[in-house]
Amino acid sequence: MLNKIIYKLGSLKRNPSMNTCYKELKNTEFASRKELDKLQNKRLQELMVFCYQNSPYYRKVFTSNNINPTLNEFKVNDLALLPLLSKRTLIEENKEIHSINSFKFKKLFFSETSGSTGEALTFYKDEVWDSYNRASINRGLSWFNVSPWERSGYFWGFNFSSFQQFKIKLFDVLVNRFRIFSYSDKELATFLKKCRNAKYLEGYSSMIYEVAKLANKNGTKVENLALIKGTSEKIYSYYHKETIKAFGCKIVSEYGAAESGIIAFECPEGRMHLNEETSVVEVIDGRAIVTNLVARSFPTIRYELGDFIKLSQEKCPCGREHKVLEEVTGRVGANILGQNNTFYPSLTLYYVFKNLALQHGVELAYRCEQKVLGQLDVYIEHEITVSLKELLEQEFLKYFNGNIICNYYSTQSVRVKGKKLKDFISYI
Repeated sequence: MLNKIIYKLGSLKRNPSMNTCYKELKNTEFASRKELDKLQNKRLQELMVFCYQNSPYYRKVFTSNNINPTLNEFKVNDLALLPLLSKRTLIEENKEIHSINSFKFKKLFFSETSGSTGEALTFYKDEVWDSYNRASINRGLSWFNVSPWERSGYFWGFNFSSFQQFKIKLFDVLVNRFRIFSYSDKELATFLKKCRNAKYLEGYSSMIYEVAKLANKNGTKVENLALIKGTSEKIYSYYHKETIKAFGCKIVSEYGAAESGIIAFECPEGRMHLNEETSVVEVIDGRAIVTNLVARSFPTIRYELGDFIKLSQEKCPCGREHKVLEEVTGRVGANILGQNNTFYPSLTLYYVFKNLALQHGVELAYRCEQKVLGQLDVYIEHEITVSLKELLEQEFLKYFNGNIICNYYSTQSVRVKGKKLKDFISYI
């Protein structure tokens, strides 16, 4: 009860709009397709009018495309009339995109992110936007009968100084949370002991996977969890075998970005439902294009998120009619460079290892690096036997046509400690 009171008081002070936002999201949780479409069109029209009146950048974009949302209704289907928005534009036109000089917000939060591109982006997030984001997470938690004030374990960064760890631990106590700071046997034992009194775990999926592997190696089981939520990284299918064995749960996916908010959340039936009350998701040539419907201080309309995704028309047994995000297949833009000036999208790796799993029943944890033109270093959490190497060579040959020489290395973990897991890194 005390933890709930502390959470409620803290939320009321930081996010006075969150309770209202949460109630709205719960009310539309099982809305019909028609109702969701109507809500999206309404919020998009309100966003367009606001941007036209308060954001110098969007006023210029709308004018150059002969669009005046104050005179004509603008619907989701009309988004195709507008240009796509890149992260480079968010950085270069940062001041003009912001509406904070024209509109007086009651409260703003400073945000900074580099994401997977390494490009630093800073912006101000208005309180209502932030509240919708937090309320969206809480709605997802509620699908698993979890409340945000309940005891939780946190896998999110561990390479801190002793003083930083002390400050973080104090804050974690206030929010009824604990986290792991290293993979030492002592730290792991303490963390797993605390897990027995937790309701849920959350954080980097690769870190959750690593701890699950260590727990299984030590014969430690935690069987009281209602949810394990992975975010910020791709969740590979082979993670689930380890987490189910160690914690009794698969990793549930939360998909989003700092500048776009929560985009999708996985339901108990295993489908990732788009957060359609707060965003519009388009797919163009396999790329995710997101419009944040609730961001006012720093609007992002038709933002190229940088991911390849797949949407599904399949209806979910859970009864929610929000569209389903079938899969996040990989990152846009990274290329593997071959001989004779050939290049291949890093998404190729996804298909190579997917084929191994589907056609040969071989699921591998992998990370690839390129340091030399025409060569690829492939790190695998598996003994590299003659038969496995033959399978790998066979699959890589299908896509690289002999223009890439692959060097295979067996490793205990493909994750580089202290860093977000990426399936491909180029040093060229």
